Amino acid sequence: MKIYNIKDKLEYLEEIVILTKKEWGKGEITKLKLQEKVGQIKNNLSRRNYCKLILVDDKKLVGFISIFPTDGEEKSDLTPWYATMYVKKEYRGKGYSKILNDAILKEAQRRGFNKLYLKTTLSNYYEKFGAKYIETLNNGEKLYYIETSLSN
Repeated sequence: MKIYNIKDKLEYLEEIVILTKKEWGKGEITKLKLQEKVGQIKNNLSRRNYCKLILVDDKKLVGFISIFPTDGEEKSDLTPWYATMYVKKEYRGKGYSKILNDAILKEAQRRGFNKLYLKTTLSNYYEKFGAKYIETLNNGEKLYYIETSLSN
């Protein structure tokens, strides 16, 4: 198992876009939309408040996690965001989300961020990674923050 920044492993980018769409998107992803999204991600890779880390095992993508400048329209004044933690179904329940979590917190700290914000509909999940509840948003999602110093 190894963590990589997606900018160093672009061959996984299309698979990540497809998995992201299936998990959080609506409708089908056309080849054109896929290429547009890949292009958007590539354009964001040099930004300080954007990062996508991947976990790979023997050249197979296990999962990914991101830092985004924003995450939707609610609370757009907060930045950066802990986003898109995803572990493929066949790898779940084996501690890989903790590996991704620790890696993104370390990366956020390296980039000078003291905390990341996140929102979720999950209950009692991100708390195990140190997430602190802030409030419930109008759309029903819970807003949290995670201090990056927990990665040490």
